[in-house]
Amino acid sequence: MKYLRIGLPGYETPVALHEGKYYDLSAAAVDIDGDFLNAGGIATTAGFPEIDIEDARIAPPIAKPNAIVCIGMNYAAHCAESGAEPPAEPVVFYKHPNTIVGPHDDVEIPRASTRTDWEVELGVVLAKRASYLESEEEALGCIAGFVVANDLSEREFQIERSGGQFSKGKACPTFTPLGPWLVTPDEIEDVQALRLWSKVNGEARQDSSSKDMIFSVARIIHHMSQFMAFDAGDLLLTGTPEGVALSGRFPYLKAGDTVEVGIEGLGSTRNPTVQA
Repeated sequence: MKYLRIGLPGYETPVALHEGKYYDLSAAAVDIDGDFLNAGGIATTAGFPEIDIEDARIAPPIAKPNAIVCIGMNYAAHCAESGAEPPAEPVVFYKHPNTIVGPHDDVEIPRASTRTDWEVELGVVLAKRASYLESEEEALGCIAGFVVANDLSEREFQIERSGGQFSKGKACPTFTPLGPWLVTPDEIEDVQALRLWSKVNGEARQDSSSKDMIFSVARIIHHMSQFMAFDAGDLLLTGTPEGVALSGRFPYLKAGDTVEVGIEGLGSTRNPTVQA
């Protein structure tokens, strides 16, 4: 099953995409949120009316989560291009949930920014509370689905002006485009073998695979559950591969650019950039 949301901000309609048809889930769900996911979503689209989404805004596929938990330096090649050693344990930071925007919404270049960067990432949405999990297998059972994310970053804010942590460069408004769908685990054969890519103005930037993760999705969830509790609907971002502007190989984003990120089986986002 693929879940999505359509409509203007604050007026989104929950929708399911199944076998090429869109179904209005309003009768069963107020929103695609923690309560809906914790209840198991829907098992079938039978009985739900079809809906035409052709002219609708595609919203973020999940309603605002309680937390966005992010893993840094989780691809060895990205560590190398960043001048860092691969970590012995997952590097963790948080983003504000209000950074989330839809897959085609504008991304704002922050005021005074000269180093706004892109990062394609595999997003994982939790289906239930996860705390002190016993195994990586149990961790996989806590997943509601997967989503494409662009973990945008302002590198000067993140590094030179950080004060010792990443949040200044990660929590700028519009810095987490998501979508177009939340894809349930049964539709993904192997989450550790998905192609990830990004483009700026149609030119290739990143092109890698989730098999190159240092820490797998299951390991991250299990590991982090020993330190914190995930709630249903929370979003986990699992790191980005090489090919970002921080490498020095590409220019940073500026107003007027278009940035695209995508993951095999999960769709893609395409966001124009504007000045904040």
